[in-house]
Amino acid sequence: MTAINLIMRLTCMFSFILMFGAAGLVVFIHLQDPEEIVHQQTPGYVLFMAKKNIRPFRQHHLKAGNDSLHLSENVPTKLQSTDGRQSSIMFAMKDQKNDEESNSIRLNKRRRRFIIKKSPILISMNSSILNLPTLKSEDRNNKWKSLYQIQRERKQIMRETCSKYKSNNRRIITPYHVSRIFVEDKYRVLYCEVPKAGCSNWKRVLMVLNGLASSTKDIQHNTVHYGNYLKRLDGFDHKGIFHRLNTYTKMLFIREPFEKLVSAFRDKFEHPNNYYHPVFGKAIISRYRVNATKEALRTGTGVKFKEFIQYLLDVHRPVGMDIHWDHVNRLCSPCLIDYDFVGKFESMEEDANYFLHLIGAPQNLTFPKFKDRHSNEERTTTKITQQYFAQLSPSQRQQSYDFYYMDYLMFNYSKPFEDLY
Repeated sequence: MTAINLIMRLTCMFSFILMFGAAGLVVFIHLQDPEEIVHQQTPGYVLFMAKKNIRPFRQHHLKAGNDSLHLSENVPTKLQSTDGRQSSIMFAMKDQKNDEESNSIRLNKRRRRFIIKKSPILISMNSSILNLPTLKSEDRNNKWKSLYQIQRERKQIMRETCSKYKSNNRRIITPYHVSRIFVEDKYRVLYCEVPKAGCSNWKRVLMVLNGLASSTKDIQHNTVHYGNYLKRLDGFDHKGIFHRLNTYTKMLFIREPFEKLVSAFRDKFEHPNNYYHPVFGKAIISRYRVNATKEALRTGTGVKFKEFIQYLLDVHRPVGMDIHWDHVNRLCSPCLIDYDFVGKFESMEEDANYFLHLIGAPQNLTFPKFKDRHSNEERTTTKITQQYFAQLSPSQRQQSYDFYYMDYLMFNYSKPFEDLY
């Protein structure tokens, strides 16, 4: 009897364990994070998704394929990518009714009681319905013609790079991807902010276009960056983001990566700063300076360029990245958002005034030439940039180039030093 009782007790215990495990599994499924639910659908929509993006890898040359992508000069009759292919995420009609969809909606309603409301906004888009405006007949024989061709070439290189190094099939835009994009509704402009590439003056221009000021000269630096007069795209709802991405003229201005980096270092670390010194300076000096003084550790002032580069290249940084030296590829997501206009800091006046001409801005509005901060100090030039990078070893210069390699490739900048490979 004792043996039989023991067997029965073990059987009961085993059954209880199985039931407890099954119940735990059901609870886990209901409580899992929304971002881990790969095909969680927005109610009323059916999403068809392609393969996940593949991280780009380092190659030394970009070969232009025969299937080149050009700037569209005609207005498409329906929403489509500028390379002629329809977006790979398609929305089904909202009134499609079938048992499968009803079951899916009921399941989603149950899940909403458990999951945190942080699911990404899913947007079907790539390029605008109205791409870069077509040249007017009177423009085709003057200076605008060559600038129009330059835009075509820049966009082609950008698209070829994205096609080669990243999957262009996935079109999922989250609020993070559009968090650096500023909105000007009157002239229907979206501007992706790239720090140290004329962003302060571009914000001034957007404020004038929007009627917030009569002249760019009237707008102070703090008003530009801390006044919150300009709207960001991530501040709109799903419908508002979708509409603007597909109908507004999207533009960004970029700068030679090493020059942009040196400009940021000079601005943030060689001048008094109540944020970058205590937050970044103290962490950098503490980690990379041997026998640092108590004063340097306390204030974070006096960071050296070589120490800054050590921080930048360290995979285990003591403090995170900052928008002033982050990749343009991460700030503006050019492989997800098909920008209609790509300007360069090196040809700022020409590119900026051409863009203003294309959107029909008032003729008396031109891009401001004044230096926004430290006006008595010389702008960061190629010569100054080389002087800073001369402080580094060849290995550090190479690693720095590799760090910004995608920006160099995507925006067609030459190698800044001959010994780089």
